[in-house]
Amino acid sequence: MNETHGDTGAIGPGESLARFAAGLRYQDIPAPVLRRCEDLFLDWVASALAGKGGRPVETLTAFHLSMGPPDGPCEVLIRRRGSSPLAAAMCNAAASHYVEQDDLHNASVFHPATVVFPPALAVAQALGLSGREFLAACVAGYEVGIRVGQFLGRSHYRTFHTTGTAGSLAAAAATGRALGLDATRMQHAFGSAGTQAAGLWEFLRDAADSKQLHTAHAAGTGLTAAYLARDDFTGARHIFDGPQGMAAGMSKDAQPEMLRDGLGTRWALTETSFKHHASCRHTHPAADALLSVLREHGLRALDIRHVLVGVHQAALDVLGPVINPQTVHQGKFSMGTVLALVALHGSAGLADFDAHYRSEAVVALRDKVEMRLDAEVDAAYPARWIGKLWVTTHDGRVLLGRVDEPKGDPGNTLSRDELERKAMQLGRYGDGASEDEMRGLIERVWCVAEAPNMTALLPCA
Repeated sequence: MNETHGDTGAIGPGESLARFAAGLRYQDIPAPVLRRCEDLFLDWVASALAGKGGRPVETLTAFHLSMGPPDGPCEVLIRRRGSSPLAAAMCNAAASHYVEQDDLHNASVFHPATVVFPPALAVAQALGLSGREFLAACVAGYEVGIRVGQFLGRSHYRTFHTTGTAGSLAAAAATGRALGLDATRMQHAFGSAGTQAAGLWEFLRDAADSKQLHTAHAAGTGLTAAYLARDDFTGARHIFDGPQGMAAGMSKDAQPEMLRDGLGTRWALTETSFKHHASCRHTHPAADALLSVLREHGLRALDIRHVLVGVHQAALDVLGPVINPQTVHQGKFSMGTVLALVALHGSAGLADFDAHYRSEAVVALRDKVEMRLDAEVDAAYPARWIGKLWVTTHDGRVLLGRVDEPKGDPGNTLSRDELERKAMQLGRYGDGASEDEMRGLIERVWCVAEAPNMTALLPCA
């Protein structure tokens, strides 16, 4: 598919995307998109603070800070200290993807916040950018990363963690826009980020720590690629659809046209969902469907003999390998564990996992949950994530539960009051911030567009 642009002739989708990201201005972005970006920013900051104390997060943070300068203008949220843009971006990206509360874009199956806000914040603080310039950079990162995730398609997600791969391009776009790259340099940044894009799902089988490494790497790769492009370091111009580019090596159903789908008219950022449960997003539709059955029929966990969950193929690919979770984090990728927590405790929140994910009652109910590919659910995915399950009770009833729009989706979103409550809970988790600090942070986020420069969000330690 070709596009003509002025007198330059036909240009490819990657160049279209680079021109959009480089040319995006704050005043071009509709007010509802900017307000939604602020919502997502608060959700991200709180998720990053909740990562404090997580062993993989602390290990990665200690490493990056040992490699970086002892101080700097860029805030490492869980340490309350500054460092370089690269170190801060990588530390904050790792922290914000730990407790499984960061956002998700359904159609691209991509977590934008954890790879967009860390580099954008780091560069904004390093350069003293205004809140408006920061928001414009974040919107650019979202719009690029989501389209790259959709471009790579369903086959990519079967093996690759899209947040690690598309995330590298999202981070490059956010950083490049913050640095003021022109379209040519932005395209070079995409080339350098794309050639380093990585992240494989195999870690789930071993309860390995790679998920946080993926987001740290993506944030660092994108930031590095953009800074290098600023200094005229070149990258592959056809990194997306060239004969040896990302589509050729990482996808069987790539859709290059998605890279420029509705640029400037379709604001993909507004399609992003918030996480209501503290678990893999693939479990959320079923969790909401089970909650609806429990409420409607007055059931208790003891009434349940079996739960059959109709799922899409990607849920089987990602959740299927997790049979007997050995860590809290692995438990968040276990459909049975999530549904057992919902049935027994009424929620699948951070405290529920920490206290109960391996309890005798949870394990017993976990083993009564079965996933099966459902044609309707699979056909709707990834545009729609339908929750559909059948609960068989001990007295022989078979009860259908269904949710067409899980809590947190754009049509069933979290209000600002709900986002504030969630942020307060995340800030308290792991003692990332005090209640007074969180209240101040919330006020600052709601006014970020008026900030003359992006200084530290929280007091230094």
